[in-house]
Amino acid sequence: MWVELVGDMIVARMRGQPSEELLRKVQHEVLRLAAESGRWRVLLDVLEMKPPAVELASVQRKLDEDRRALGLRRAIVVPDSRLAYLARLAFGEGDYRVFYNDMVGAVKWLAKERVPASS
Repeated sequence: MWVELVGDMIVARMRGQPSEELLRKVQHEVLRLAAESGRWRVLLDVLEMKPPAVELASVQRKLDEDRRALGLRRAIVVPDSRLAYLARLAFGEGDYRVFYNDMVGAVKWLAKERVPASS
């Protein structure tokens, strides 16, 4: 797990086999950095993550019920259709987009202007 501010966005990278604990840590760090920095663009790089159990998608969805996550715009970069499907289950109706092996496209999409949702 790696979560840092890079330019005007928060970048979170997850590798290996994810767990509920890892999802909670990443969410905590992303929300902490968002609160401290005022940044609301988040790039989630899961290119080297192993596909999790389907149940972890519901864990992520519950984490997103935290109102602080509502103002975030997330680009999720995935290596395959299985992780793309799980990302769509996990993030539901949020402000996000899934990108297949396209880090540049994800960054460009995040750079587009939008007004962050108020909490």
